[in-house]
Amino acid sequence: MSCFSHSFVLRAVATTGFVAIAPLFSDLGWPAGPALAAQTASRLEADPPSLVIERGASTTLTIRALDGEGRAVDEAVRVAGARRALSVEGGTATDGATQTTVTALEVGEWEIVVTTVRPGPGGAPLQLAVPVVVDWPPVVRVEVARPGPVFEGSAVTHRATARHEDGTMRPGAEFAWRTSDPARAEVDAFGHVRGLAPGPVRIEAAFEGVTGGVDGDVRPFTGTALEIVGGAADGVVRTGDVQTFTAIVRDAEGRAIEEAPVEWSHSYLPATGVIAPPAPGQIADGKIVADVPGEFTVVARSGGLRATRSFEAVPREVVRPMEIVGRGRQERVYSTDFWVFTGVDGRDYALVGAKQSDGHGFVFDVTDPDNVIKTDSIQVDARSVNDVKVSPDGRYASLTREGASNRRNGVVILDLADPAHPVIAAEYTEGLTGGVHNAFPTNDHLFALSNGDKYVILDVSDIYNPKQVSEYDHPNSRVHDVWVHDGIAYSAEWGSGLVVVDVGNGRWGGTIENPVFVTNYPVPTGATHAVFPYHSESAGKFYVFIGDEILTREGMAWEGVGPDFRQKYDPETGRGGYPRASWGYIQVIDFDDPENPKMVARYEVSEFGTHNIWVENDVLYQAYYEGGMRLVDVSGELMGNLYTQGREISVYKAFDPVGFIPNSPGAWSVMPHRDLVWFADINSGLWAMRFSESP
Repeated sequence: MSCFSHSFVLRAVATTGFVAIAPLFSDLGWPAGPALAAQTASRLEADPPSLVIERGASTTLTIRALDGEGRAVDEAVRVAGARRALSVEGGTATDGATQTTVTALEVGEWEIVVTTVRPGPGGAPLQLAVPVVVDWPPVVRVEVARPGPVFEGSAVTHRATARHEDGTMRPGAEFAWRTSDPARAEVDAFGHVRGLAPGPVRIEAAFEGVTGGVDGDVRPFTGTALEIVGGAADGVVRTGDVQTFTAIVRDAEGRAIEEAPVEWSHSYLPATGVIAPPAPGQIADGKIVADVPGEFTVVARSGGLRATRSFEAVPREVVRPMEIVGRGRQERVYSTDFWVFTGVDGRDYALVGAKQSDGHGFVFDVTDPDNVIKTDSIQVDARSVNDVKVSPDGRYASLTREGASNRRNGVVILDLADPAHPVIAAEYTEGLTGGVHNAFPTNDHLFALSNGDKYVILDVSDIYNPKQVSEYDHPNSRVHDVWVHDGIAYSAEWGSGLVVVDVGNGRWGGTIENPVFVTNYPVPTGATHAVFPYHSESAGKFYVFIGDEILTREGMAWEGVGPDFRQKYDPETGRGGYPRASWGYIQVIDFDDPENPKMVARYEVSEFGTHNIWVENDVLYQAYYEGGMRLVDVSGELMGNLYTQGREISVYKAFDPVGFIPNSPGAWSVMPHRDLVWFADINSGLWAMRFSESP
């Protein structure tokens, strides 16, 4: 991934902002305006020379190619903008210049880079960098909320939200808190309000000169007894198992005080021999999970009352060794996504995408995993075959591609009537501009991403004649992945996080012809790359697993190999090539209430970054780039960091001395099929793994 995307080719140039790919004026039939000079351009000029835009707002930028005397020149240029930070829509030509709409998506300092397509006077293309600063819009209101009443002697955490004019939230806002009557209630810098004496009180929060508040009363505390109920009956649990405790506050007559606030905490005594233990676990609202073995004591407080409950956490012990069964070695290309499936002929196959392969994807017969056989290849007009997926009925496959020679990438649909030798049934490009990085097939419909901007829904009941049914374009957002489950489309939209759309479920009135927005859930890292919805029978919950993709470790102690040591691998000499340095993790969202999702857990492995996800039968099959293929136990209710809880079942890193880059693991995708685990490694191709008989 480069830091720029959305390249746009223009002639007699002038554009507004960050652009995707635009044809030449002559191709569009735009008016030519005044006669343009025929000379070669000697410089590029932007008007204005820099941009300052509020997030969510749009502006225009004009770019001209000029000769040595300052006259406009008929010259094709390419304009590129920072990925995910700015969106560019088409342009209009006026007097030899083009104004293009630039929309700011992410706060920060960015650049528009403009280059001529052909060399300039010095033999190299001319280049112009246009600085762009994206600022936050002003906050217009502050909302303050509290989860329940304030009682004398107890604390309740108030939350404040700063909002812009369009209703969006300002992340990271730090509020100044105050109370109208310090004798009745005190509030700290984090919104924790403690009742001191009964009576009315107002709590306020201020940010950037805007103040909001909530009125209420401090109630007298009448509780005389506090007890804790729940948890494991025998007081012994495994690390990672979530326990739920309930605190009951009673008055002098033994009646429960339902609204009495309870503060939870826990103490920890490590197992024998453990010195300087890590953070042992976490507790919230009576739910607690132990990350490490030892003795835990849960503490509940309400008013001046205190109660405790102890339990022991023992090791989870789920590790299972794996052994290599078979290989579909790919040492001459850079492998990408894959899909293992049972063909209509009853045999098992794998489709594998690739980069630096002259547009080839590959077909393997994997019926006998000890003897994986490459049966065919499919060549398409592309630089990269990115994503490969097969319909649930095995009738067709979709290949997504980038870098087609005519810039009409679209999606390629394969007929799998003979799965060992697929044939191209159709190439659909209408409405699919730019690179098509991902797609999701159902039996009758195909969801295809268009230039990272939206997804287009195609009717593929006749795979030789696909037709567009509808599309969904989330405002001011960039999309990278979409997964459809039970008539709901879950899409990974980079800085916007998770976007959920009704595409036929009907609960929100959506149909395949008329998608309806359900909810948007931003995540902390702002790099949402992949999603996987999953119903957990063991937990009785519906989770959505969200994966980051951050191909930098800037600012961390280990940033990766520096640019002075980076060399492209030369397969002829065997020199060069370096492992990537990535960061990011899996975020687990409780989606039982789609209109009120909440993050409950994560899977984060230090010094590595995540890629594609699969979850099945309570196992997370995770491709973790240079961290390898990783299998994680996700049974039961999930809470905390799954990595520290001993939930890892197996890890395998594909060191291959004859790989595309030798001994450089890079897991792209993982999925189970029958009794095996399959994964695609960037530098060594397809691997088949099986759990060993003995632990």
